[in-house]
Amino acid sequence: MQAQVQNKFERYPEHITPLLLRIRTLVFAIAEAQDLGAVEESLKWGEPSYSVKNGSTVRFDWKPKYPEQYYLFFNCKTKLVDTFRELHSHALQFEGNRAIVLSIHDPLPESAISQCIELSLKYKSIKHLPLLGA
Repeated sequence: MQAQVQNKFERYPEHITPLLLRIRTLVFAIAEAQDLGAVEESLKWGEPSYSVKNGSTVRFDWKPKYPEQYYLFFNCKTKLVDTFRELHSHALQFEGNRAIVLSIHDPLPESAISQCIELSLKYKSIKHLPLLGA
């Protein structure tokens, strides 16, 4: 983990860090399982950010202004969140066309989140497909 990303994780409240580390673990596991290449980890807009060569960036964060929630952010100029909404409106909450909103009190809907992360990491090769090939 890069030092700046590590510092960001160390600044999260103790009860938030494991939630965000779980998302990070999913990103790396999906990239490896799908043979998507190396994951670039950095901070973008002060948030942990993850990308692969042919994908769209996945970011996530927790904000003190909304202490009961954490977020996964996606490029708002893509069809990603529209597709996620179509596939997972029963399991996920959304903010506009850029974010999935998760509650710190609920279990992570891992299957739905994993599919969203996978579609984002594959975006450039599937963006022409209906519902992004899901």
